[in-house]
Amino acid sequence: MTQTAQHVGESDTALSLQPAGPEVVDHVAVARLYGEPLFAMPQDLYIPPDALEVFLEAFEGPLDLLLYLIRKQNFNILDIPMLSVTKQYLVYVDQIRKRNLELAAEYLLMAAMLIEIKSRMLLPPKKVAGGEEAEDPRAELVRRLIEYEQMKLAAARLNAIPQFGRDFLKAEVFIEQALKPRFPEVQLADLQEAWRDILRRAKLVQHHKISRAELSVREHMSMVLKRLQGKRFVGFEDLFDPASGAPVLVVTFIALLELAKETLIEITQAEAFAPIYVRLAYTPN
Repeated sequence: MTQTAQHVGESDTALSLQPAGPEVVDHVAVARLYGEPLFAMPQDLYIPPDALEVFLEAFEGPLDLLLYLIRKQNFNILDIPMLSVTKQYLVYVDQIRKRNLELAAEYLLMAAMLIEIKSRMLLPPKKVAGGEEAEDPRAELVRRLIEYEQMKLAAARLNAIPQFGRDFLKAEVFIEQALKPRFPEVQLADLQEAWRDILRRAKLVQHHKISRAELSVREHMSMVLKRLQGKRFVGFEDLFDPASGAPVLVVTFIALLELAKETLIEITQAEAFAPIYVRLAYTPN
């Protein structure tokens, strides 16, 4: 009894020392969750149907898929084996139809075209007037495939050219402006505007200097009489010298008025708006 109890106690102790959790299978974890190993798949884990689907080839359209199938098997593009290509094409279309019906619509249209071409090849060729051979039902498809392949190769060559922002970047160098002074460029229009501004400022600070000059009316009266001596008439404007200045002109005019007042000269005019003349007054003997 003592031995049996001892064995039972040891068994309970061993069970209590075993770690709680999933059963270890060959000590290999199926996954890790937050760093902890998982040795069995969780029962409540939801995996979407498309999560484990892997497509090794991605095609840009029906022509791209057809060209891939032809080039992969080294078929002659001018003599396409329609049966083999159509079967492989339909297998791929069936796969994408289950995943994305909208994407499969374009591929289904090409599948219908392939089936039509295959059915036309099974029929006897139509007779053409003039003894010419009937056109191959694959001719239009071949033309489209060749054009598509040329455009694809051209796009690949363009993509291989180094592009700014993808393959290289523009070098930028920082230059300390304080080391080398940079003076602004002055245009002709800037100089003209600066000169006009100087002229405007000069007009605001102009000074008018008045100087005092002593002029004698009697002296200018004598000068007028001397100019009239020995002449019958002298034009009124000829008695004034504009270059002598405004003060001299004013005094000369006053001298003429004084001479006329003293009846020493006569100022005559033939008619209205006619020239004005000045002469010495006639004195009877």
